Amino acid sequence: MPHVESESASLSFVQGGGELGGLIAAFDWQRTELGPIAVWPPHVTVATALMLRTAVPMVMLWGESGVMVYNDAYAKIAGGRHPQLLGSRVREGWPEVADFNDHVMKVGLAGGTLSYRDQHLILHRNGRAEPVWMNLDYSPLLDAEGVPAGVLAVVVETTAKVEAERLLGGERERLAQLFEQAPSFMAMLRGPQHRIELANPSYLRALDRADVIGRPLAEVLPESVEQGFVALLDEVYATGEAFSAEAFRFVLEAAPGAPRRETFSDFVAQPIRDRNGAVDGIFIEGVDVTSRVASDRLRERLASLADHLRDLSEPGEVVFAASQALGEALGASRVGYGRIDHDAETLHVERDWTAPGVESLAGVTRLRDYGAFIDSLKCDDFVAIGDVREDPRTQAAAAALEGRSTRAFINVPVVEHGRLVAVLFVNAAEVREWRLEQLAFVREVAERTWSALARTRGEAALRLSEARLREANETLEAKVEARGRELMEIEAKFRQAQKMEAIGQLTGGIAHDFNNMLHGIGTSLEILQRRLQLGKTEDNQRYIDMAQRAVQRAASLTQRLLAFSRRQALDPRPTDVNQLIAGLGDLVRSTVGPGIEVGTALEEGLWPTLIDAPQLENALLNLCINARDAMRDGGGRLVIGTANRRIDAEAAAQLDLPPGPYVCISVADTGCGMTPEVMARAFDPFFTTKPLGEGTGLGLSMVYGFVRQSGGQVRIASEPGQGTTMNLYLPWHAAAPDSPAGARNAPAPATARQEVILLIEDDAIIRTLLDEELTEAGYRVVVAESGPQGLAVLQSDQQLDLLISDVGLPGGLSGKQIAEAGRLVRPALKVLFITGYVEHVGTTGDSLLGPGMALITKPFEFVDLAQKVRKMLD
Repeated sequence: MPHVESESASLSFVQGGGELGGLIAAFDWQRTELGPIAVWPPHVTVATALMLRTAVPMVMLWGESGVMVYNDAYAKIAGGRHPQLLGSRVREGWPEVADFNDHVMKVGLAGGTLSYRDQHLILHRNGRAEPVWMNLDYSPLLDAEGVPAGVLAVVVETTAKVEAERLLGGERERLAQLFEQAPSFMAMLRGPQHRIELANPSYLRALDRADVIGRPLAEVLPESVEQGFVALLDEVYATGEAFSAEAFRFVLEAAPGAPRRETFSDFVAQPIRDRNGAVDGIFIEGVDVTSRVASDRLRERLASLADHLRDLSEPGEVVFAASQALGEALGASRVGYGRIDHDAETLHVERDWTAPGVESLAGVTRLRDYGAFIDSLKCDDFVAIGDVREDPRTQAAAAALEGRSTRAFINVPVVEHGRLVAVLFVNAAEVREWRLEQLAFVREVAERTWSALARTRGEAALRLSEARLREANETLEAKVEARGRELMEIEAKFRQAQKMEAIGQLTGGIAHDFNNMLHGIGTSLEILQRRLQLGKTEDNQRYIDMAQRAVQRAASLTQRLLAFSRRQALDPRPTDVNQLIAGLGDLVRSTVGPGIEVGTALEEGLWPTLIDAPQLENALLNLCINARDAMRDGGGRLVIGTANRRIDAEAAAQLDLPPGPYVCISVADTGCGMTPEVMARAFDPFFTTKPLGEGTGLGLSMVYGFVRQSGGQVRIASEPGQGTTMNLYLPWHAAAPDSPAGARNAPAPATARQEVILLIEDDAIIRTLLDEELTEAGYRVVVAESGPQGLAVLQSDQQLDLLISDVGLPGGLSGKQIAEAGRLVRPALKVLFITGYVEHVGTTGDSLLGPGMALITKPFEFVDLAQKVRKMLD
């Protein structure tokens, strides 16, 4: 009894320590570095007592190995790892962060401290990996001599806070992007001085200023004070009532003393209140409507001009009225009208309008002297029938003269019977800021001027001839349009006939080949069944092998058809094509035979390309076999070449490719060549020139479909008797190439370690077979028949190490959707898709496969599936 009382007294430091106090008292500490609890030294018992009685999550790591002793608050953070963590070594207790804790122990036992805020870790607290964020503070635990004997960790989880801040930060970033990219101008003004706190690019463009942030509006735009805009903002700030305006006029001054520019805006000034309801800022948003106002004004002036021109009877009055309307509306320095004398190569200006201080062009001017481009201008330079034309040299001329009096013009021609007879000119030195509506105004004025001139000069006969010509043109156009429709109908019928012929050839070929394969499978199984019923077991493997060969032929045919239709599942990687071709050398030579010389012409420094390397190997081998068959008489020479090619816009249009850099692979032979008729049908499925039984007619169609699906193109160069060259164009890719395809061998299957696999497959036969085979391989399999069933398993507490799912599933959820939903609750979940046809797998595979995902296509042998499963789980 005295011994019991002594032991009870020695454990008093854990009493009142909650659940962990009882667990610590009952734990067998003799097998740890701390030794029996009854003999713990005072520095350990005191630290333990203090830790157990605090609500802050704490864990003590004692000794070199960091034996863990913690309180109730820390147990909640440990999750499913509690209570196994108690008394364990920290490296073994948290193996996924072993390196991190090694550093903590090294620093703490050396007397140092560490502190982390929102430290990101991946922990397995509840049977699966999950991201967490924590505030961590580490300090040494000292023994009686003041020597560090352990480390005290204060652990506060901040995951919820970090995720909330990230969500809020994402929303802020999205709002900031909207603010920056908004087509309307926006600004935030703070305080009674209306200091510009925020301004988006549209607002800066509207102000025609750059350095505005942090400055009062009156300082940035002094003209805003004299025009009453600052007073308007003062009223909004004082009353707290919003102000809105349409077509608000404001005159901007680009720099002190510079010419002012008239602008118009639709905007609203909205007061912003602080938490106490007091106005502390104004938010301004609006759009520049200067162009709209200018258009309205021009339309008004055009209507007024039309009325005025109808009352004029003299050509000179018509010209001057139109010139004056243009000059005043557009702010040009000179507008006029002149007739062309082709024989004398002169421009006769009857009368023009000029701004004050600008020289008139009235009189006779040599065409070669007309305009700022003196020596280069000829009569042909004006030909731009029926439309406004700005000569591209006008801008350069205006810039060269730096705003001085210039003769750079926008010309509106008058053409009679295809001959330039007159021109309306507008001085273009000031028109660098003109908009489309102003140029349209020039055209409208010109048309009305020509009409008025024709009336005043009595040119009704000319207008009649133009009308007749227009009528004749309309009649001819109608006939051409009708003939065009007939040709389009004929072409459509021809294309439909071609399409039906191709479909018939395709379906006939598929039916023929698949019937043969199905017959082989069915007959083999029928014989095998009959022999088993008779008790015969010898030689049965032969019939199994024949059925399997038929299945493999069917799979190969399906793969070729998918390649032709560009629907096969590809696994593209950056590839060194030269290295790939070098690795194919022995296989090509053994395939074509000793009678054919095989060579290569590989360009040094060949660019990488993004391609499915095994499929490219198959395509090149197909081309080499075709070349061999074309050289069956007496041998020949086969050359595989590569080259870097930059394809310009013209060549790209012919190749039906985007312009840019490409890798060109050529397979050239000295065989019999092709006629144009054969080349036109070479890529058609089941089309072949080989004797019956020697070719499927799918080789070239498969090559063509694969290259097109990979973003490239195939072209044939051939002449009868001169050989054939097949050119494959593949897009250049910037990334460094992977290892050659031959080095990517699947690992040998390893023994399963009772991992749990969720299998989602709607086909009952396939589901049953895969369930049995995976179970026999040592895995625990959870089976689901549809997407919703599989999703329910993923969202449960069931342990899962791998998801195997068909892509197309019943129940309204695809395999991809199931995988994405599962990763929301299981971020580290690995996914293996199985499918026979993937409609949306593109060249890159990004539309289906993400990190930790893989794909295997049906039909497949179970050993291939087992290898892929083991590789993913390892």
